[in-house]
Amino acid sequence: MGVAAKIAPSMLSSDFANLASEAERMLKFGADWLHMDIMDGHFVPNLTIGAPVIESLRKHTKAYLDCHLMVTNPLDYVEPLAKAGASGFTFHVEVSKDNWQQLIQEIKSKGMKAGVALKPGTPIEEVYALVESENPVEMVLVMTVEPGFGGQKFMTETMDKVRKLRQKYPSLDIEVDGGLGPSTIDAAASAGANCIVAGSSVFGAPEPSEVISVLRKSVEEAQLNS
Repeated sequence: MGVAAKIAPSMLSSDFANLASEAERMLKFGADWLHMDIMDGHFVPNLTIGAPVIESLRKHTKAYLDCHLMVTNPLDYVEPLAKAGASGFTFHVEVSKDNWQQLIQEIKSKGMKAGVALKPGTPIEEVYALVESENPVEMVLVMTVEPGFGGQKFMTETMDKVRKLRQKYPSLDIEVDGGLGPSTIDAAASAGANCIVAGSSVFGAPEPSEVISVLRKSVEEAQLNS
């Protein structure tokens, strides 16, 4: 058996006016993590949430808050997010070429798990040094859509990156985010992804628990068959 399947509903697709109850509902439906999209309106055109919302949500849940930082200056967010109660801090490789070692160090020293993300157009080779470093990231997030907005179509061509990562790093947490749902999960799972972010496919489903269960089963079956 490989790395554990982790299903992370994307709270960007939830009802923001009822964030605490939406979080509770997702955990009841079988979610492992809650995925929090933090966008600064600069690295991506959209503006979403920041540390104050994470802090408010943390008062209502003990869940693992998987924070994906789509921001130009991730270093500025490490301390505020740690104080707010973030569990994982995933920064983009495109904006951290000069300071990723410092970033990883800061993130871990504040008790969070460090992850690195890359856009669909970024070569996978750019994250290898961060995974192989003496103080490595603990997760790689392969974006399967252009970051910035929910509800986009899954980009199948990004699966080559996931395959390369999984062949190279059998025990690494590999996350995929964008357009994931029952119709696309098998492609991601068979490529080697084990952390699955799903927004509209979970929140828009009549039975979100069934979708979460389908996603998990696909990852587990792909690992058994690999």
